[in-house]
Amino acid sequence: MNSLNSTLSLNTTFVRPPFFVINGFYYVPHAKYYYVFLFFVFAVSVLGNSFVMFIIYTERSFHTPKYMAIINLAVADLGESTALIPNLIAMFPFGTQYISFDACLANMFFVFFFSSLQTLTLTILAYDRLVAICLPLRYHAIITMPAMTVILTVVWACDSFVLILMVSLITRLSFCKSIVVKSYFCDHAPVFFLACNDNLVNRIMANVNIVLLLYVPFILTALSYVFIAGALCKIASWEGRFKAIKTCSSHLILVVICYCPIIGIYIASMAGALHPNARIINTSLSFAIPPMMNPIIYVLNTEEVKEFSKRLFSRKKITATEINR
Repeated sequence: MNSLNSTLSLNTTFVRPPFFVINGFYYVPHAKYYYVFLFFVFAVSVLGNSFVMFIIYTERSFHTPKYMAIINLAVADLGESTALIPNLIAMFPFGTQYISFDACLANMFFVFFFSSLQTLTLTILAYDRLVAICLPLRYHAIITMPAMTVILTVVWACDSFVLILMVSLITRLSFCKSIVVKSYFCDHAPVFFLACNDNLVNRIMANVNIVLLLYVPFILTALSYVFIAGALCKIASWEGRFKAIKTCSSHLILVVICYCPIIGIYIASMAGALHPNARIINTSLSFAIPPMMNPIIYVLNTEEVKEFSKRLFSRKKITATEINR
């Protein structure tokens, strides 16, 4: 044992631990209430996104490029919730904070993959709204099913490539110091900071990931709305402006819900030392809340979805009444 410790201290042995310990919520007071809240969030996310996918699949009028992007958003939301929340609920309330090395890398990949897919899909939907408002006469010529298929395929491929590269670079690290990950899942930075060999490549890759999959989508989305605002100013009537704004309202709310928590965390971090518990709670909410809210907002704010939902529940009500008779 002494010889092993001396070997590790000299960094002459490559160490891959059999497992990591996730201690994210261990020091958060009254965390059990937060787990109940997360379970509720997960249930609503699964039901809501499953409902959105169901209505888009069953209603032929929704088989359009825009709704193809929306169903992609629902898949991203469902994937993100499933990759993150069940593991959280299984780990901390039941005291199973251990996660194997391979499972940790899988968890890291899927959480980041689906959260990045969410921001990229919001950018695609921003482009859809940009064309609809700025080039309405050419909308159906530009936003076609083949074009949307190509866009979504490229997004999935780029997202997969960046994150496979990011996660695979973890395997070059030696973990001879600690195996305690100071986060609520196998977060990238808290894992590679544990390494006792050079992690410069991992730090560079983390920055590349943030720039490509967070900053660039946000900037493109913001620029889309700058051009949309310019187009709205050219509309003479307030009625026309309101009608155009209404077509963007659902998407704009989703963008605010997605990016505001992340921006808030960065601002709080720059303003001063953010308490670890506050950082963990805020970050977990920024991952958990958007997948729950996205389907609710689309069902409540999109006229076509509301009409279909009313017809669907009306048919079920009539069928139930006839059966009771």
